[in-house]
Amino acid sequence: MEKILQTFIGLMIPFIGTMAGSACVFFLRGQMKENLQKSLLGFASGVMVAASVWSLLIPAIEASDDMGKLAFMPAAVGTAAGMLFLLFLDHLIPHLHLTSDKPEGGLGKKKSISRSIMLCLAVTLHNIPEGMAPGVVFAGALKGEEGITMASALALAIGIAIQNFPEGAVISMPLASEGEKKGKAFLLGTLSGAVEPVMAFITILLTGLISHMLPYLLSFAAGAMLYVVVEELIPEAAGDGENHTNHGTVGFGIGFILMMILDVALG
Repeated sequence: MEKILQTFIGLMIPFIGTMAGSACVFFLRGQMKENLQKSLLGFASGVMVAASVWSLLIPAIEASDDMGKLAFMPAAVGTAAGMLFLLFLDHLIPHLHLTSDKPEGGLGKKKSISRSIMLCLAVTLHNIPEGMAPGVVFAGALKGEEGITMASALALAIGIAIQNFPEGAVISMPLASEGEKKGKAFLLGTLSGAVEPVMAFITILLTGLISHMLPYLLSFAAGAMLYVVVEELIPEAAGDGENHTNHGTVGFGIGFILMMILDVALG
């Protein structure tokens, strides 16, 4: 029972991080500075890449030791599947990025979908793998899988919550600066993170039904996170042309190192 309670709390921690970040709209005035925004996006990227390696891919490979020289296979297959899954969602779900005025996704050109909703959907898309990742790690901890502990699962949840804080601010503050009421901006920012505990619980259920698929699910979550980082976060953090900056790169380094420390120290 104690482990179940720890799991529930752990799965809610990333969502609380998003909610806290979205609440910045009530305390900070004006629009977030561009360099700060890029630094925060870079930071989020660094956390996600480090989490993909230390918390997901390495445990997936270790869980496949009985396959000998083919121990890489579940990690390779799962990573590819995760990236393809996010590629599919990226084309299916209408969304809009902060740095763009051109909607993306299969329904993105429909004018009935407001800009604020599409901005929210963009972050929601990012948060799908961020919900799956702690879900599958907590599932492994509940099963007592070798190399996966409640401490390491908690470290991952805390790391994602830390990077969710700036993500929440990055969505709520620009919406407020564009004319949305602060209450609505906060609500949209918070709702973008609501998908995380939902996906986490779904992932735990799937892992329970097909326990032998744990290495594939670990790497699936890693592949989905890596897709988001490479496709969305890093380009937005780096900028292009005259808007190019190294702030995102510095943020990436800080986020990567912090997540690595959390995973090794707490895991």
